[in-house]
Amino acid sequence: MTYSNHRNRTPARSLLTSALVTCLMLGAAPSVMAQSATSSLRGQVAQAEAGTEVTATNLASGTVRRATTRADGSYSLMGLDPGTYDVVANGQTQKVTVTVASAATLNFGGAPANGSTANATNLDTVNVVAPTLLQEVRTSEVGKTVSLQQIQTTPQVSRNFLEFADAVPGMIFTRDAKGNTSLRGGATNADGTNVYIDGVGQKSYVKGGGVAGQSGSAGNPFPQLAIGEYKVISGNYKAEYGQVSSAAVTAATKSGTNEFKGETFYRYTNEDMRAKTPAERQAGQTKEASAEKEYGFALGGPIIQDKAHFFVTYEAKRFDLPVTIAPEGSVTNRVGLLPADAAAGLGPSSQPFEQDLIFAKIDFEPTDNDRIELSFQDRDETQQQFSGQTAPEAGREVVNTDRRYALRWNHSGERYYNEMMLTHEDSFNNPTPLTLGNGFTYTAPDGTEDRTLVKIGGASALDSQVKGQKGWAIEDNLTLDGIQWAGDHTIKMGAKYKQIDLYASDAAQINPQFTYSLGDPDFPSDIPYKAQFVKPVTGVSGVSGEVRSKSKQIGLFIQDDWQVNDHLQLNIGLRWDYEKTPAYLDFVTPQAVVDAIYSQDPRAAAGQTYADSLALGGLDISNYISNGHNRKAFKDAWQPRLGFSYDINADEQHVIHGGAGRSYDRDLFDNLQLETTKLALPQPTIYFRNPATGSCLNGQAACYDWNPNLLNGIGNLQSLVGSTSNAGLEVDLLNNNLKVPYSDQFSLGMSNQVGDWLTDATISRTLSYDGFAFTLGNRYPTGQFFDDPRLCGGTDPGLSQAWSCNVPGFGSLIIGQQGIKTRATQVLLSAQKPFTQESGWGSSIAYTWTTARHNRDINEKYAFDRGLIGDYPTIRSNGAPRHRLVVTGSYAGFWGITFGGKVTLATPTAVNDWYPVTQSTGYDLPTPGAAVPNGNGKFLLGGKIFGYRSVDLQATKTFKMPGDTELYARIDIINIFNFDNFSNYNYTKTNGKLLASYNETGDIVGTPRQVKAEVGFRF
Repeated sequence: MTYSNHRNRTPARSLLTSALVTCLMLGAAPSVMAQSATSSLRGQVAQAEAGTEVTATNLASGTVRRATTRADGSYSLMGLDPGTYDVVANGQTQKVTVTVASAATLNFGGAPANGSTANATNLDTVNVVAPTLLQEVRTSEVGKTVSLQQIQTTPQVSRNFLEFADAVPGMIFTRDAKGNTSLRGGATNADGTNVYIDGVGQKSYVKGGGVAGQSGSAGNPFPQLAIGEYKVISGNYKAEYGQVSSAAVTAATKSGTNEFKGETFYRYTNEDMRAKTPAERQAGQTKEASAEKEYGFALGGPIIQDKAHFFVTYEAKRFDLPVTIAPEGSVTNRVGLLPADAAAGLGPSSQPFEQDLIFAKIDFEPTDNDRIELSFQDRDETQQQFSGQTAPEAGREVVNTDRRYALRWNHSGERYYNEMMLTHEDSFNNPTPLTLGNGFTYTAPDGTEDRTLVKIGGASALDSQVKGQKGWAIEDNLTLDGIQWAGDHTIKMGAKYKQIDLYASDAAQINPQFTYSLGDPDFPSDIPYKAQFVKPVTGVSGVSGEVRSKSKQIGLFIQDDWQVNDHLQLNIGLRWDYEKTPAYLDFVTPQAVVDAIYSQDPRAAAGQTYADSLALGGLDISNYISNGHNRKAFKDAWQPRLGFSYDINADEQHVIHGGAGRSYDRDLFDNLQLETTKLALPQPTIYFRNPATGSCLNGQAACYDWNPNLLNGIGNLQSLVGSTSNAGLEVDLLNNNLKVPYSDQFSLGMSNQVGDWLTDATISRTLSYDGFAFTLGNRYPTGQFFDDPRLCGGTDPGLSQAWSCNVPGFGSLIIGQQGIKTRATQVLLSAQKPFTQESGWGSSIAYTWTTARHNRDINEKYAFDRGLIGDYPTIRSNGAPRHRLVVTGSYAGFWGITFGGKVTLATPTAVNDWYPVTQSTGYDLPTPGAAVPNGNGKFLLGGKIFGYRSVDLQATKTFKMPGDTELYARIDIINIFNFDNFSNYNYTKTNGKLLASYNETGDIVGTPRQVKAEVGFRF
């Protein structure tokens, strides 16, 4: 099925002023952060008079785009949907295929077209032999297009269309032990990515993961049957891309055509079609029951020939995912101390998951200059989550929904193209505990730190949440073409206004948690040493367990693609983003908290307030106390985007490209809402005395006598600390001058066409700033973050964080601020030979070399090893391995069978943890550090240097049926050599040194060897 969107141009007039005026006259209702998935086609028509018509007719849908030549014979066709076209100019016809979000060249009258003769399947609708215009090379963007042919032939573990981005240098797609999938770029986490579907960003504003609904999900963000092709940009995007600091993905969806076309599929695997997991092998037991069923259909066709079409698709997943419940590696020798019910929670298990995806679209073209589209997408999934040390009964069930509507109107003029869009979204993530009742966590000491053996019983109250976003947006993007001034300019500008309600509820009054320490000589193992539970705050006004914020977003951009001459193109852009989040801006720090902070520090000399103690440690608490008027929304998100490409021979065969740009992301609402919800429904932690000694474990200052009746309802724990007491209740405060995370990106590279191969070599440098983190605000009366715990009522001498030095009358002070930094340099090498019917094969090679350092684990927003995030040392990043290679290939083989393969190799990724550094006082200082595990396997040549290895194969046989119908059968074999790719680690911590090794009894990334069988029908 095919897709659409258009463009054209306005007469050349004065430059930016007239462009902006025209944008406003066209009703540029605020818009952007949206990147069009449409493409443009440009070139020369030899001997053509000015005004000669050039037409492009989409062979599948019959839609027509028109342009006229300028005085020099040049032309531009804008707003072309990816697909195959008949292009007619000056009596000549050429048949070409254009790719998503690209600017390609097609010349007439003796000048050769820039292309390779590839079989254009045109989204399963027509089969014609047409040159596929090469990927855009005259650009400073660092990226690559993923074609439909690659989607159809590359082995796949998840049917998540983003999985194929793994074959782009600098990108990492992972499926973890829970089946959860994520896409990351560079050396950052998934939060920095953004995915655009037909130009609409799918950004998550509340939770992490980058894409709404993708945080901790085994599901797909969008049905794969609806995706035609997409482009991955790993750096130096143009100004039209917003709310992204890592990688941008822009995808074009399929549309109906002039023929009724459809397909259906069913995919299946179970425990009999996979190898044992490492835990199953070591336990010597039968495989845990597991199954994966995926099925769906797509249907498209005409409503009015050449004018209106429809397309609809549905996909479903029904999984039972194998997981392993195992202790943290350093305390596996304490498993024998577990009580029987806790030990029963260890071992293999399976995790249920269900998902339903729907996408529907109607398009209508009343004229050759106008296209109207109405689309709807729906995601509905339910997943049980448990793994690591969490037994199934202690897991949670997550209901994840995402519904979106989009109405588009695209209009072409003689020298302009305008895109206007009205959208609405409703996306929520709601976890709840699988079990109601007490939760029990069994730990064992590992030096000064407790490591978890297993969690059983009810999940934490924190696992009962509601997080979501709901709202609408209007946007308009205008492209002006053919502007002549010292060359040829194509100027695109846009504006967007979005009003989005952000919602968060962070806990419920259920499931108190009790923690035991096994094998600790200082505490008995038959009673818990601490408990955590929810207790409503008393006597504090202005807080709530639920937070709603009517946020407003504005984005503006202008981009000039300036073709200076036949060799040089400059890409010059500027964007500005603004977001107003009232929940943060209007928050008033409760007076009870302010009074406590400025009251006498009970551990200090008379006259020294708690604020004074903080100030002695370099923490000015006034920067975190809000009166409702002293916070301002960040207004300085100016983002210049500069780039160039130099075509050495003016034939797009050898092009040097480079660029520099800044890109702002946003602060997650999940962080901003905590200073409200944490105060309303805090989770205090209380400690219990050792009956034999009367002391708390690890010298905790305030502790209580243990009473078995505390197991009989949360109310008993709440009453223990007093119905009017707020002692032990956490206070979260945010910096009054929060900024927005951003990255500065630099690149320099060269693209080449060598025969049928497209190659690129690029050096990329990314500097990320202002990542968000929470740190411990508590300070000893001396102002120190580390000191003798006896200064705050502890009983044991030593050196530790100031956990016992709470806010008077409350609990710990947790402060949120910016300060996480990342430095990454990457060498990105790629080579791609597109599949053609003539050669019968295609291949892609992507190699990434990475060196990256940061001051905080990419997966952690809580940082309690140091007093301020600025105090953290810079260590090797756990964001990416040093070396990573992905090779894919497809081959039209014997008996009409199409084969596909994928090889993925990566050296071990560093892990971030802490290690002790002995001080002159004799006490150990916990110090953040990084360690790289030794490789656990080899591949073909060399020793055990790899941390991840997988060889995947697929074979598809198509059977032609009467009429224009066909059946197909497909087999995917994932991880054919059954490599173990471990995801858990064992640590060895000695004075001044951190060592890590893979925990070979724990979970793995990806899957063991697994066979997936698929059958389908097309018509």
